[in-house]
Amino acid sequence: MTDKQALGAYGEKLAAQYLCETGMEIVARNWRCRYGELDLIVQDPSVIVFVEVKTRSGLGFGTPAEAVTFDKQRRIRRLALLWLAEQQGPWRRIRFDVVSVLLPRGHKPVIDHLTAAF
Repeated sequence: MTDKQALGAYGEKLAAQYLCETGMEIVARNWRCRYGELDLIVQDPSVIVFVEVKTRSGLGFGTPAEAVTFDKQRRIRRLALLWLAEQQGPWRRIRFDVVSVLLPRGHKPVIDHLTAAF
């Protein structure tokens, strides 16, 4: 595992813990198909939430959330439709969130949860 992959995996772990602490239930982690991967899928009482987690160690290239470009959003939406098609449903409400994890050296992690980000 590269340093970048380890940073991302740690950020996803922190994001999952944070979401559970806020009352959400993890439905799936790192769901993959041939078209890509969804980081986290969670149940937020009556809503299925597709969560993109972005982790960075500094702000030199912008905030982690800024890395969720329009193309990335479109890819996540398509993957969400594929995941939903595999489930038993019916799904009435879905949402797309971004959890931004900043891990500055020597400081506590900063987690920012953007609800209904796109």
